[in-house]
Amino acid sequence: MSDAVSPSAPAAPAPRPRNAMDRFIDGIELIAAFFAGVVALDIFVSVLLRYFFSVQIPDSYAFGQLLLGILIFWGIAATSYRGTHITVDLVWANVGERIQRAIDVFATLVLLFVVTVQTYTLFDKVISTRAANVLTADLRLPTWPFFLVAWLGDVSAVLLIAVRTYRLIFYPELFGGQYRIKPVE
Repeated sequence: MSDAVSPSAPAAPAPRPRNAMDRFIDGIELIAAFFAGVVALDIFVSVLLRYFFSVQIPDSYAFGQLLLGILIFWGIAATSYRGTHITVDLVWANVGERIQRAIDVFATLVLLFVVTVQTYTLFDKVISTRAANVLTADLRLPTWPFFLVAWLGDVSAVLLIAVRTYRLIFYPELFGGQYRIKPVE
């Protein structure tokens, strides 16, 4: 046997070192996954108790709605950076690589603007909900902390979209081609 490496087996590229921003992005994705688990657990336990024991968790419907709102905004944060949300773009798929990158940057800037405005309006909702002292029906718990956690998810989305925009413009190689949509054949 020979110790020579086969020329047909390309060496795997060295993984890029992870910096603080990568860990921040991973943390936001972990928080989004946590809230997905909390919503699933809430639904599972509610259904289990209701159908097998004829018991209902107080405010389970309200908690479900509020937790789902939190999940949506943290989910926006998680999918906005990776670009894993659903996209349909016939123009993008049929132009050159340079134009594709320009479209990506423009689309990300539009997304940044929209989510920034959404974050501003959601903050107004947090403040108005707190001022109105909106409470849940059964346990009489204030709902504004749930709106605040959802708003924090929206703030995270703005931060991640800003980072994505910066990296798309100045460091597109950090995406390793992952930000590009692969056509289905």
